[in-house]
Amino acid sequence: MANIQREFDLAIVGAGIVGMSCALAAVRRRLKVVVIERSARACGASVRNFGFITVTGQERETVWRRARRSREVWQEVARQAGIPVVQRGLWAAARRPESAAVLEAFLRTDMAEGCRLLTPAAARQQCPQLRSPGLEAVLASPHELRVESRDAIPLLADWLAREHGVAFRWETAVRELALPKIETSRGPLSAAAAVVCPGDDLVTLYPERLADAGVGLCTLQMLRLESPGFVLPGTMLADLSLVRYGGFADLPEAAALRRRLESEQPEHLRHGVHLIIAQSADGSLVVGDSHRYEKAPSPFAGQAIEGLILDEYRAATGLGPPAVQERWTGTYAVAAERDVLIESPGPEVRLVVVTSGIGASTGFAIGEEVIEGLYG
Repeated sequence: MANIQREFDLAIVGAGIVGMSCALAAVRRRLKVVVIERSARACGASVRNFGFITVTGQERETVWRRARRSREVWQEVARQAGIPVVQRGLWAAARRPESAAVLEAFLRTDMAEGCRLLTPAAARQQCPQLRSPGLEAVLASPHELRVESRDAIPLLADWLAREHGVAFRWETAVRELALPKIETSRGPLSAAAAVVCPGDDLVTLYPERLADAGVGLCTLQMLRLESPGFVLPGTMLADLSLVRYGGFADLPEAAALRRRLESEQPEHLRHGVHLIIAQSADGSLVVGDSHRYEKAPSPFAGQAIEGLILDEYRAATGLGPPAVQERWTGTYAVAAERDVLIESPGPEVRLVVVTSGIGASTGFAIGEEVIEGLYG
């Protein structure tokens, strides 16, 4: 311990996807970087999600641009760090005329480049095992990637340490940040600049700024189901997703769909349920999710909400859900009217929190923007 390195150009607090993204952008500028993480490994939102790098359907302009750039970086990093891409593409199945109208309207935007709208017959020919009742149309996108989050984040950390010399201080809490001095639970460090990426920890560093920005917490229920016995044509979305993703939901045609959903599926909307079905390399399915907004995340997963998720699975696929292998609750930071919070508590400090649950999809681009802002 006596010879441990303690002086750095940049300290990053938090080893989730945003912290890793900032670290990557910094080492590409040849900066000497340390990442400080209070846990023994990343165990927050970055490893509890779908690992779904989503481009199609992201909110127009900034979010969509960030998602496109992040997807480019994911492709580079996955190849170099040995992170398997376990699924490609998006399959958005519409089973209401109003949903199909939203997809048709989306296809007329510039965000739909490379996407196709499939007829029910063409969709069934491509994946005959899916028997969605009343299927109206399917939007097929080639742009999406999926990684297994719980594996990808540790592999990313290992690669940053091995190939780029990033120092990691695991099981280390930051007690005080007064640059260049950083007081930690394992002794002092020094750095010329710092990026704080607290994830869902809203009380340790800069709690007043987070509170003033209206940052709260969202809890979601997730499932892993056994393999259905066939390969999905892409990560699946369904009707409820079209009123959650801004690229769809902001279209004028989405208003009619929302009205119908409010009439037919009020409980799903009340609990923030929409359907994502992502497939893993072993064929198992990561399925979710729900959204519950409160000051403290709930560790308890309700059977009723799980039932709503599985009901939507049946409706979207026409199949009974396979047996449940795993259940867990995810949590992430949220704030109204913003996708990411980037603030400057000091001239050489940045506070960065993704507040919309799309860290996997936009994190690498955000990291580049943050480091560009610090170092120009």
